[in-house]
Formats: sequence, structure tokens, C-alpha cells
Amino acid sequence: MKQESTRGRVVSAEMCELVLKRAEELGALQYGEFTLSSGAKSAYYFDGRVLSLDSEGVALLANQLLSIVIQFEAGAIGGPTIGADAIVGATLGFASDAGVSITGFLVRSEAKDHGTQKQVEGPPLNSGTKVIVVDDVCSTGGSLFHVIELVEAAGCEVAAVFVVLDRHQGGSDELRRRGYEFITLLEADSEGNVRPAL
Repeated sequence: MKQESTRGRVVSAEMCELVLKRAEELGALQYGEFTLSSGAKSAYYFDGRVLSLDSEGVALLANQLLSIVIQFEAGAIGGPTIGADAIVGATLGFASDAGVSITGFLVRSEAKDHGTQKQVEGPPLNSGTKVIVVDDVCSTGGSLFHVIELVEAAGCEVAAVFVVLDRHQGGSDELRRRGYEFITLLEADSEGNVRPAL
């Protein structure tokens, strides 16, 4: 069984299931009554850092992301700090071991007020580079669109957006509406159940 994206790329259904299992084992995914930072109520809570800062968890994510990098012939991966940090770092290490040449970047919510005052950290993005934008979750998509804006302003092409969990709160729909390839491993339904995105 495989999940097919709109352009015929695939994400391993087995990998989605393994990521869900590890998230539950670690307590990265919990069910109950939670208040989110937005003030909204949720029947589940997902802490992507618990998953991405676990050696087994981040290996699952990095292996899948590296596969996507190869499929899309991307030259760079990156996303908002803190959600993307561990995933990007691990994937760069896996890429080096596999002989795949890519660079990484991390985007601050605001530019630094000291030093070089950069907002995009990492080697400079070269115009024309295909980029995979990465985050641990997609809710309304605000942080993802912020990254996309900066990437495109640098003259790069967003080949795909990859997240661990799609909360289905409008962000993924808007990304697809704007023509971006959206790939997720897990998704939440309207009842707050999280399942593999098969």
C-alpha cells in the first residue's frame, strides 16, 4: 500500500504507520483535553520535538524526507525553527552517508537584530534551486507560507512541502489550492483521531 501524491510520487504507508507507533510510544502524541497556544481546544496533543529529538523517531523522518528529496531532485531542505531543526539536521547527515548533495536552512520568525541580521540561517540559497519546505505540523499554514515567501524571494522553486502531521485546520488545503505539492505522514480527522496518511 502506498500514498500517492498529485504528481505520482509516493510515501511509504509502512513508514507512516511506524512514525505513528513511535510517536505514541514516546508520548509525542497524546489523547485527552488540551488547550492549544491559539486558545482552541483539542482532543489530542502532538509535540513534534519529542519525536524528532528521539534517535529512532528522527531516523524514520529523515529516511522518508531523503526519499522525497531524491524523488523531487531537490537541492535544499529547510523550514521554520524549531519545528524543522532536528528533521533537517538528521536528513543532511543521512544524505551525506548516501552520497546525496543537499544543503539545509532554518528560518527565524523575525530577522536577528545583531550580526548579519539574517532571517534565513544556513548556506545561501542559490536562485533556481528546488527546495523541500519542512515542518513538524501544519495547522493554518502560517509558518509554512512565511518560509515559502522567503524561499521564493531568493529565486528558488518550492518542489514540495513535507510535514509530519496535518491537523487539517486549513493550511494543507490552502497550500494545495495555491499549487504546492503537500506531503504528510500523519493526519488528524475532525474528531481528533490521528492516523497514518494513507
